[in-house]
Amino acid sequence: MKKDNTFENRLDRLKAIVSALEKGDLPLEEGVALFKEGQILSKECAKQLEKARNEVKIVTDGEVEDFDVDTEEDTADDS
Repeated sequence: MKKDNTFENRLDRLKAIVSALEKGDLPLEEGVALFKEGQILSKECAKQLEKARNEVKIVTDGEVEDFDVDTEEDTADDS
C-alpha cells in the first residue's frame, strides 16, 4: 500500500481499488488484498474527514461553535 497520507491521494487510491474490484476479473487472493487495503483507506479517510470537521469552526457573536451544515432535508424536518 502506498504511504501517501494526504486525503486526496488516499481517496484516489480507494477509487482505483473500487474500480478494480468492480471489474471482477482479479484472482481471489489479489481481490481480497485489495479489499483489505480499501477497508484501511476508507477508515483513514473517514478519520481525516472527522478531524477536518472538528477543526472547522465558525465564530459567531464572539463565541466559537462547531461547524455543522444543515441539509435541505434537515431544515425541512424542522418545519
